Amino acid sequence: MKYVPDATADRKFEGDNTVDRVGVDGLLSELDEYAVEQALQIKEKRADEEITVTALTVGPAEAEAAVRKALQMGADKAVHVQDDAIAGSDAVATSLVLAKAIEKIGVPELVVGGLASTDGGLSVVPAMLAERLGLPQVTLAAVVETQGDQVRIKRDGDTATEVIGGTLPLVLSVTDQSGEARYPSFKGIMAAKKKPLEALTLADIGVDASEVGLDAAWTQVDTVTARPPRTAGEIVKDEDGSGATALVEFLASKKFI
Repeated sequence: MKYVPDATADRKFEGDNTVDRVGVDGLLSELDEYAVEQALQIKEKRADEEITVTALTVGPAEAEAAVRKALQMGADKAVHVQDDAIAGSDAVATSLVLAKAIEKIGVPELVVGGLASTDGGLSVVPAMLAERLGLPQVTLAAVVETQGDQVRIKRDGDTATEVIGGTLPLVLSVTDQSGEARYPSFKGIMAAKKKPLEALTLADIGVDASEVGLDAAWTQVDTVTARPPRTAGEIVKDEDGSGATALVEFLASKKFI
């Protein structure tokens, strides 16, 4: 899961054209909340088994809030990979750090991720993670069904709905159509304070600093332009009955109709 800048805040870029993640309020990416929800539902359906849901994030100190939210929702424990060298990493490096962290804590039978991060929107990390872990992937699931070691998903495309199945262990990613994420209860919030949260560095997971960060990124933001200020709108008055015509002409000029 990912700690991202609040979409309603005044988001900015740093001098090196990376997203400012310190000078703006952040939170657990909404799209990752659906992944947490599906993991918890799978655990609840298999209540007779000893299943542990572990929340994993990579990011600065503030990113602890992301896994804390997952713990409040019902995850059993959390892992936070934090290292100054990670700043500026792209999806390739992020997938490397995640894969090494997963291998460090023990590859589970199911790795669940969201559709995309709300600050990047690339939708590629789950696939990259599956490749690095050597696991099959069933991604972009709108519906998730499990039975024993079988996972079946429905993926909605532009022209058709696909049904895809896989055998555990595998990597699964879900969309915002997979089911509303639960709100943390007061009991869950209090219980989360006592749940284990492990902190790891790059050295702990065996990743060299030269493999991550802005200098190692395969993709970089070249330039950014500030959003133009909002301008006053045009008021169409209907004093002589010509308002409808003026409105249609205005909409047509803007190619809205």
